[in-house]
Amino acid sequence: MRIYILEDEQRAGEKLIDLIREQVPQAQLEWGRSISEGMAYLSGAPQLDVIFSDIELLDGNVFQLYEQITPKCPIIFCTAYNTYYTDAFQTNGIAYLLKPYSKTDFQKAWQKYQQLFQKELPNIDLQGLLSQLNTTAAGPSYKSTFPVKKKEGVFLLKTSDISLFQSQSDFTLAFDTKGKRHMLNHTLSDLENSLDPNLFFRINRSEIVRFERIVSFSTYIKNRLAIQLQTPTMELYTSNSRSAAFKEWLDR
Repeated sequence: MRIYILEDEQRAGEKLIDLIREQVPQAQLEWGRSISEGMAYLSGAPQLDVIFSDIELLDGNVFQLYEQITPKCPIIFCTAYNTYYTDAFQTNGIAYLLKPYSKTDFQKAWQKYQQLFQKELPNIDLQGLLSQLNTTAAGPSYKSTFPVKKKEGVFLLKTSDISLFQSQSDFTLAFDTKGKRHMLNHTLSDLENSLDPNLFFRINRSEIVRFERIVSFSTYIKNRLAIQLQTPTMELYTSNSRSAAFKEWLDR
């Protein structure tokens, strides 16, 4: 599949890419951030399967673009504004995701796209199938890097360099082995499912720790445990319901 994303927010764009990759790992993705970029790309008449489009971009309203160029593919709109429904469905819009949308909302929009435009059986990707079978035979794969946005640009933070994940309402902080903090656009539940359970453990509702960075632990209050981390140097506490499982996880 070939998919185009029009989104000017870094975190929103990365979230879209992650969600799309879960549905179609082999998709070819292109990312534009403005009307001018979208105009330049779409004027080349690329053969696209679907467009994910924000509405208010850096240089104006995206319907300025679609008034000049009509894509020959469906559009799924992803926006923080609920006032453009009519405009969206007067173009090639088939779904309207209102930010902040959930993974479930995205999957419903994607299912609608599949029902409308993917009724025929796809061609078999033999190499992809063999790769998937080899991966399954070798065991589950876990996330090895996380994209992190900094002033200098986006860099990849290795999972092996992370000591602690800590939830902060609508985002998560990753503490590396030097004690530095990095903001991630992931929920703790998503992280828990993508990390190697032999290396990481969720000790309470808001924190996941790495095995190698634990120095010691001791009894706290009400069946809770106090955990000392090496770097960053801090004391964390298990919840009552996770203490016993944490001990079993360490004693393996």
